[in-house]
Amino acid sequence: MTTISPGPTDDLLTVETHAVDGAARLVLAGEVDCSTAPLLRRALDEAFADGSRSVTVDLEAVTFLDSAGLSTLAIAHRTAVGHGVRLRVLVGTRAVARALQVTGLWELLGVEQVEPRAGAGAA
Repeated sequence: MTTISPGPTDDLLTVETHAVDGAARLVLAGEVDCSTAPLLRRALDEAFADGSRSVTVDLEAVTFLDSAGLSTLAIAHRTAVGHGVRLRVLVGTRAVARALQVTGLWELLGVEQVEPRAGAGAA
């Protein structure tokens, strides 16, 4: 069964959650900063609470990622390890990739660079 939740949204960030057979995919578009990172955190918490065996964070359409977003991803990694959940992080923009690389989170999270596509975030 597929569940699509529009999830939280504000002027700077949208988060959609797609749940299919024990796997959750969070599709983000916009900016992840100190004002929007709580939206991501709530969506991640819900995915872990729902018992997902795999959680993918799709950042292809994210244009900005600051320390609050990086911290949220690091916490998600720790939570995933603690729950035995596979966490994947997909990145499509240089700005987001660079933030993850300079902080060392690129390796820790096993980030996957993907080519941005038309309609980025499509499931």
